[in-house]
Amino acid sequence: MIAKEPFGSTGHTSTRILFGAAALGAMSQKRADATLELILQHGINHIDTAASYGESEVRLEGFLRERRGDVFLATKTGDRDRAGARDSLHRSLERMGVDSVDLIQLHNLVDEEGWERALAPGGALEALVEAREQGLVRFIGVTGHGTRVADMHRRSLERFPFDSVLLPYNHTMLSQPDYAADFEALVQVCRERGVAVQTIKSLARRRWAEDDPGPRYSWYEPLRDPQAIRRAVHYVLARPGLFLNTTSDATLLPAVLEAAGQPAELPDAEGLDADVDRFAMRPLFGPGLPETV
Repeated sequence: MIAKEPFGSTGHTSTRILFGAAALGAMSQKRADATLELILQHGINHIDTAASYGESEVRLEGFLRERRGDVFLATKTGDRDRAGARDSLHRSLERMGVDSVDLIQLHNLVDEEGWERALAPGGALEALVEAREQGLVRFIGVTGHGTRVADMHRRSLERFPFDSVLLPYNHTMLSQPDYAADFEALVQVCRERGVAVQTIKSLARRRWAEDDPGPRYSWYEPLRDPQAIRRAVHYVLARPGLFLNTTSDATLLPAVLEAAGQPAELPDAEGLDADVDRFAMRPLFGPGLPETV
């Protein structure tokens, strides 16, 4: 059975595994329906999608027509101005066939210029606050990638009381001292303020190399070895207060759910380092690497 914890101060008790609905973006409806049935079988009660995830929101529409009350529903907007964010949210509601979402997130709010625009008067945040007042959303969060994301999220929390944050968390990223320090500082603030902490890229092996064979269901190459996946999942779930968003490679979903159903114990450093060597794992973000996906 997959454990549950309070999702920050929202009042919702979410499964520690959140279904990353980016996986549905390029699927047929038939395959999407089977994937959603799988998460139901495992008791997953929290779905995370975004306006930019291909056809993901459309693929969710039939499921939500029957099951809206069974899941905490989150989506995202990448727009930085008020009008754009408002229109994006309304399109998302229409595509999913719902009257409201539980959580709307400012998507990948990391670069300085976009951050200033989104949080300034006339920015995207105004539209999301207005939508909350109208009952179209209940909570507002912020997401991001890159090595600067934890520090930027901390800055965002100083500007506005966001309900959740989302950022990378895995052994290779946390092996970088600067990123680890920023992550810990962010978690401390989130703990003090009751902010939910969502993690992504738990199964990341490395960025794709040009000669790597396909298929490619995510922008990075994931781990595929079952034991390495188990260690990667438990690396996240062994730490109370963190939620794990599943990978956009849905072929790995069964292995993730199986690992999540086992008692989570922090893998020993020797096993994690052995995985790094065996699978030539590298951080997705760091010195000499792009800060974007």
